[in-house]
Amino acid sequence: MTTTKPNHIGRKIARIRELRGMKQEALAHELGISQQSVSHMEQSENVEEETLIKVSEVLKVSPEAIRHFSEEAVFNIINNTFQDNSANNNNYFCTIDPVEKIVALYEEKEKLYERLVQAEKDKVSYLEALLKKN
Repeated sequence: MTTTKPNHIGRKIARIRELRGMKQEALAHELGISQQSVSHMEQSENVEEETLIKVSEVLKVSPEAIRHFSEEAVFNIINNTFQDNSANNNNYFCTIDPVEKIVALYEEKEKLYERLVQAEKDKVSYLEALLKKN
């Protein structure tokens, strides 16, 4: 039996902040709150929508990107995207910002969803027009 992990928004905020190279103090300063408040927020499973929006603006990601953030996706991107600087060097360097990549993938998914919804609306309109003719 498998159990699903809760959608712990606070942990996701912390990981995105860390991937951005930002300290709690910097996030607190940008939000106009104390570092202790940021710590408490990052330990909370849920975050108020207004706070989530403010945090997303500071971290330069959408609230949806925070809600759907996946640690596994970050590591998959990092593991599959690297640059070898020389033939004899086994040091690999990530050539992309994994947070930006996840945000871009999420935005592509959102655009596809919007196009699918529009296509369904167009079908309904077409079928309604056919019914009116008959």
